[in-house]
Amino acid sequence: MLSLKIGAGVWIYLQDQFVPREKAKISVLDYGFLYGDGLFETFRAYEGRIFRLSEHLDRLGRAADRLALSPPSAEILENLLYETLRRNRLKEALLRLTLSRGEGAPGLNPAPCTVPTLVITARKFEGYPKDDYLNGVSGVIVQARRHAAALDPGLKSISFLSNILAKLEAKKKGAFEGIFLNTEGALCEGAVSNLFWMREGRLKTAAAPAGILEGITRRAVLELATRMKIETEEGFYPAGDLFAAEEAFLTSSGLELMPLTSVDGKKIGKGLPGRLTQRLHHAFREAVRER
Repeated sequence: MLSLKIGAGVWIYLQDQFVPREKAKISVLDYGFLYGDGLFETFRAYEGRIFRLSEHLDRLGRAADRLALSPPSAEILENLLYETLRRNRLKEALLRLTLSRGEGAPGLNPAPCTVPTLVITARKFEGYPKDDYLNGVSGVIVQARRHAAALDPGLKSISFLSNILAKLEAKKKGAFEGIFLNTEGALCEGAVSNLFWMREGRLKTAAAPAGILEGITRRAVLELATRMKIETEEGFYPAGDLFAAEEAFLTSSGLELMPLTSVDGKKIGKGLPGRLTQRLHHAFREAVRER
């Protein structure tokens, strides 16, 4: 049996009940463990309220349909997520919902997996260190390439090996984040983040067909930019477009908007967090507290 201990609160939801962390175990024959056959979502809670919860659950539902998985209803999942917060006495937190195909006989035959495995964890999280936002972080363009036709990045799959390889390469090179290009050489996203940059008065980010997961925070930033009358553009861009940018940042539920100040050892703009990044991050933090 595989025990779930690291990075979780005292109480974990597993299958149909809440169990203490030390008793949270899944079968070694679970297809999530054997083959990475499953999905996950990461949620951010602010003051006890989960940010854009319905959008996360909608994305999960669409992906589950594609994989022929049958999660509980969005209403049930919402109640379980909030109950996970309550039982762990958390208000500022990161939650993770993992849905796998469940236990079955070894071999690529999903038919015997009749009961999906559902796990929900939560941990206290109040954000990254302030110095990261004051100074910005570094990135590197990694050797691995995204191929959307091979494994659709739009599925938030627990098959995360390419992302782990990107993180390992970034760490080896002393960088905070690894940045993917696709097989055509176009910018995609970070290992655990979406990528934005400002160039010639436009806020740019890779289009979904380039090979990205359309993050919930990414969508929030695009909406905020439109509201603030900042011109946005989604498309296919070479790495040189990022190196010529005035400023750049990364987005995710945990990062919010993290300034990206260098890539491959080269400064982005002046090598400092940009004014637009700071304006958008301020607006984002106001938005997450709205009721």
